[in-house]
Amino acid sequence: MQLPGLCADGSWDIPARLNMAAQCLAQPPAQTAIIDLTGEGRRDVSYAELAQMVDGLAHALLTRVQAGERVGVLLSQSPWCAAAHLAIWKIGAISVPLFKLFKRDALSSRVSDAGCALVLTDAEGAGLLGDLAEPWLVDRVGVQGAEVPFADSAPDDPAVLIYTSGTTGRPKGALHGHRALTGHLPGVSLSHDYLGQQGDCLWTPADWAWIGGLFDVAMPALALGVPVVAARMLKFTPEGCRDVIKRGGVRNVFFPPTALRMLKAADVTVGGLRSVASGGEPLGAEMLGWGRQAFGLEINEFYGQTECNMIVSSCGAAFKARAGAIGKPVAGHRLAVLDAQGQESDGEGDIAVQRGSASMMLRYWNRPDATAEKYRGDWMLTGDRGIWEGDYLRFVGREDDVITSAGYRIGPAEIEDCLLTHEGVATCGVVGKPDALRTEVVKAYVVRKAGSDVTADALQAWVKERLASYSYPREIEFLDALPMTVTGKVIRKELKRRAALELEKVT
Repeated sequence: MQLPGLCADGSWDIPARLNMAAQCLAQPPAQTAIIDLTGEGRRDVSYAELAQMVDGLAHALLTRVQAGERVGVLLSQSPWCAAAHLAIWKIGAISVPLFKLFKRDALSSRVSDAGCALVLTDAEGAGLLGDLAEPWLVDRVGVQGAEVPFADSAPDDPAVLIYTSGTTGRPKGALHGHRALTGHLPGVSLSHDYLGQQGDCLWTPADWAWIGGLFDVAMPALALGVPVVAARMLKFTPEGCRDVIKRGGVRNVFFPPTALRMLKAADVTVGGLRSVASGGEPLGAEMLGWGRQAFGLEINEFYGQTECNMIVSSCGAAFKARAGAIGKPVAGHRLAVLDAQGQESDGEGDIAVQRGSASMMLRYWNRPDATAEKYRGDWMLTGDRGIWEGDYLRFVGREDDVITSAGYRIGPAEIEDCLLTHEGVATCGVVGKPDALRTEVVKAYVVRKAGSDVTADALQAWVKERLASYSYPREIEFLDALPMTVTGKVIRKELKRRAALELEKVT
């Protein structure tokens, strides 16, 4: 089946002039674009209504903003959030997604680094923003005025500046061009068993401030003519999730792994879905097996990062999932596993993407040195380790997360997956702790489920019975909570720092 964004021969279908706002507003005016569940009821927003909102904002922006300037968007999932980005792209400016759960320092660093003098937001966001930049309340701008022409932009003209979540250091701004949306379409389609079937309706609990919410869900749905649900969940709960799916008529969901773990812990099943996709962390065989029972279908894992996203995907409608593998390369993206010399390898190595991928960033914002370090010749390094299993790619771990113990290289994700299958474990993080004898030992930090009194010995035995004998956690420490990013990923560098400090106290 031919995938959106690609020609019949698998090459990219990218015109010489391209504006992402035009891509997203190209559907019939009367068709439903966004199903708004942010209020008490349900409101279906048509493409015509969305276009009017966009033009109202675009008119206002043109009085203040020039092409190429950065404009922040501090809004939760909502029709106005989509309209804000589209209006910024329509006039040729650059949108900067911002997250409402950021504290002042996080907002300040991004607003300052991007040079945002203006931020499109609402009353709540204006309170969070304070004096960091001038807030414009989107719902007070109005929707009057003639249609604003789309900027005559090229595929590589800058359109959106998305900051990384900062799991491996200070957040960097990944600058993407107008081709970024096209680059996401094939992978988004595959991860939802060919998105765009009759009755499809897409939703994610992930905020639209991140690439996973904005470019894996909201904008691809608009471009493909699939209704997208906007629902603000202050805190993800299984009950709230089921309510959104029911009220919105959701058929396709992107669940971050954290959300899946919460559903599994609550023993929640959800029927009526046509596809479930997940990305951000490997799920493991146990979680995939649970998904078949909970949803009655295969969870399609996908892989990518802010700098180059949706480059690997599973697709239950096209090929069988393989336990431990994150899928196959998506057409249009050429991947390799590189050895220490930068040559393509069949063994474990650095996962890399060849230049030419349409979803690849243009560069890091104001970080030429970091941009140069990201590439090795014609390849963009993801910072992750992997290995080929035929044409399937197995994720081993982040390059700085892989544990070296007694000569073995151990990926923490597999051990975490195994621990999470134990009924007494709510969440966990696994790191390497420095050790004079073994270089490192595997250490697990575990948060028990409420009411559980599972012991370290029991969990060690659990892993020993299921994984390689050398990879079980020799040390287990129980915590009340783990350090997490705002996107729900365990910050392993914080756990590694904790483990190193424990060693210093002993010595």
